[in-house]
Amino acid sequence: MVELRIAQDLVASENDKRAAALKADYEALGATLDRRGVDIETVTRRVAEFFVAVPSWGVGTGGTRFARFPGTGEPRGIFDKLDDCAVINQLTQATPNVSLHIPWDKADARELKAKGDALGLGFDAMNSNTFSDAPGQANSYKYGSLSHTDAATRAQAVEHNLECIEIGKALGSTALTVWIGDGSNFPGQSNFTRAFERYLASMADIYKALPDDWKLFSEHKMYEPAFYSTIVQDWGTNYLIAQTLGPKAYCLVDLGHHAPNTNIEMIVARLIQFGKLGGFHFNDSKYGDDDLDAGVIDPYRLFLVFNELVDAEQRGVNDFNPAHMIDQSHNVTDPIESLINSANEIRRAYAQALLVDRNALDGYQQDNDALMASETLKRAYRADVEPILAEARRRAGGAIDPIAAYRASGYRRQVAAERPASAAGGGGII
Repeated sequence: MVELRIAQDLVASENDKRAAALKADYEALGATLDRRGVDIETVTRRVAEFFVAVPSWGVGTGGTRFARFPGTGEPRGIFDKLDDCAVINQLTQATPNVSLHIPWDKADARELKAKGDALGLGFDAMNSNTFSDAPGQANSYKYGSLSHTDAATRAQAVEHNLECIEIGKALGSTALTVWIGDGSNFPGQSNFTRAFERYLASMADIYKALPDDWKLFSEHKMYEPAFYSTIVQDWGTNYLIAQTLGPKAYCLVDLGHHAPNTNIEMIVARLIQFGKLGGFHFNDSKYGDDDLDAGVIDPYRLFLVFNELVDAEQRGVNDFNPAHMIDQSHNVTDPIESLINSANEIRRAYAQALLVDRNALDGYQQDNDALMASETLKRAYRADVEPILAEARRRAGGAIDPIAAYRASGYRRQVAAERPASAAGGGGII
């Protein structure tokens, strides 16, 4: 039996308060959608089958380059993190898998697997960390890792990724995500071509160690911590990497890793077209890689991304199975609440994309009717699909209003009493 961190009778009690209103709203929405030729039950079923992985690091309080202000009841390590992740899944029924970051989450793999099994959690893509130095490592990554000029440092970075694969195999993971901060801060500091050649050679060593059923996700980012040049700076470079490495290599798209106003949905379409879209790190941003809650700044962009995903899904694109993961840093909110909201916003964008009248849209596109093509998308986006999301949660045993249920449970107060308070820290993410 799965261990529940929040009493299920409390969730049921909270749901009872809202059941009648949900029933009325769901029926009203169903009637509206029926007039459009959309079966609400089909949409609800597909939403209920859509899942997104939560990041283990997301349940702690993040920080900026300037400071970190810890919250109450912060997890002391990976096992506390898994408890918090289980709460998110219990209430949303949308996040059954956790993405780990090594070495932050390093622990005995058997104990991790047992803990996950007890909480009803699986393990998604493994994440390596060669963008900061771990205690006791022989060589520093200050001037790079997989692309470092020093062969021993590169070998150390490769070995760390191979260790992540071994840990992931024991946990049932089938993917490795590699993001590096390698690059330069001054013109002339690095030879662009030779640095990229060293990176590709290092990644080839990692690729060779992948099990047959694994995928390798490379992640691009325009800048930070390297501010003049970054080794994997954009989707084009990322695509070159995936093409060079082989069929198990794919591009991972982090929504915050692009210049402001970049047409991310078109990047998604291109990677789908050429079979190299590996998956996503969902978040939102205003100025740069802000790692804000998904949909909090530009929910329409999130919808447009899912419009491309649903289009590919409905066209039956071969081997189309992108990974969906959240990657956020929470500075001023309860991290559990932010991840609950983000999981629901991601599902919201998916549900809205399912409402797009694809036949009408195709007709307007063929006729070059720009206005009506745009209005077709907007009509789906403007639909209030909250009753569908809430009903999908309720049927799966989750909460109609997960934030209300979470606050009523007193979970944060409980763990604050159990976990020692964290000291305020300097700059840097958690």
